[in-house]
Amino acid sequence: MNMTRLLVLGLALGVAGTLTADEDWQTSQWGPDDTLGAINRLSPERVLEAASLIRTGKTYALGVETGPDTPAFPPRSYSMTILQPGDGTGQTLGENQATGNDDMMIAWLGIGSQIDGLGHIGIDHVYYNGHHASDFVTPTGVTKFGTHELPPIVTRGVLLDMTRHYEMDPLPEGTAFNRAEIKAAAEAQGVELREGDVVLFHTGWQALAKTDPERFISGEPGLGLDGARYLAGIGAVAIGADNWALEPIPHEDPQLAFPVHVELLAKEGIYILENMNTAELAADEGWEFLFVLGTPRFVGAVQMVINPVAIR
Repeated sequence: MNMTRLLVLGLALGVAGTLTADEDWQTSQWGPDDTLGAINRLSPERVLEAASLIRTGKTYALGVETGPDTPAFPPRSYSMTILQPGDGTGQTLGENQATGNDDMMIAWLGIGSQIDGLGHIGIDHVYYNGHHASDFVTPTGVTKFGTHELPPIVTRGVLLDMTRHYEMDPLPEGTAFNRAEIKAAAEAQGVELREGDVVLFHTGWQALAKTDPERFISGEPGLGLDGARYLAGIGAVAIGADNWALEPIPHEDPQLAFPVHVELLAKEGIYILENMNTAELAADEGWEFLFVLGTPRFVGAVQMVINPVAIR
């Protein structure tokens, strides 16, 4: 899909209000003041249950390396500058001649591996639980839904390998997996999807980020709208994949802009995890694991670069 077309779609998300004919979605099951959404499903009991999945102690970094060449939804970019007193040959500090470096990064927080917070996507300027943008969006940060307010997400993680299901690696762009495909993949892998889970999908798409970045960012396979509604019905806390927008592009319905984002974030309060590094976990057939994410606490952010950890 043409990048200009993608950007226009992203900036025109207000038209996605046609997805719903009523306003029932604006009322959260966790009350009128709730700003956490599906994270309310987490509990100490779920943490203990998920911790019992650890058998080998092997850990997996689910975040990808992020740098200036990381393909990202335009106009997102990344720039790092290393700073130090002088040019590396000048004055030292103290009798022990201490020297050092600092770094300054200018980057969009929706680049590389990231979590989409509930203030990221709405319907006609209304966001999760009926909060209008005028009530919480400011030029210096959001006053509600900031990712800095998220508690640690520690729960059972499940990986569904869709390359096995379709017998293709990677899946072609535009491939949409929905309820039937998700059920079939879970059954074939012998895993049950449960309330409180973080559900990840392996599509093989992330490998293209280095080998064919133009193709990587121009489209992708992903979770369809019916599949998103199915996982919301089960009670997922977060859903992610090894691609840059979770959902299939081109979209299932070309008249809708990022409908899975709208469904999960605005309507269901379910978090989205993008650009997850699932290859090693899939190679080891790590279908269920302890998922651990402590989101960096940059005040007022609607997204955040992350590196979740899977432990088996």
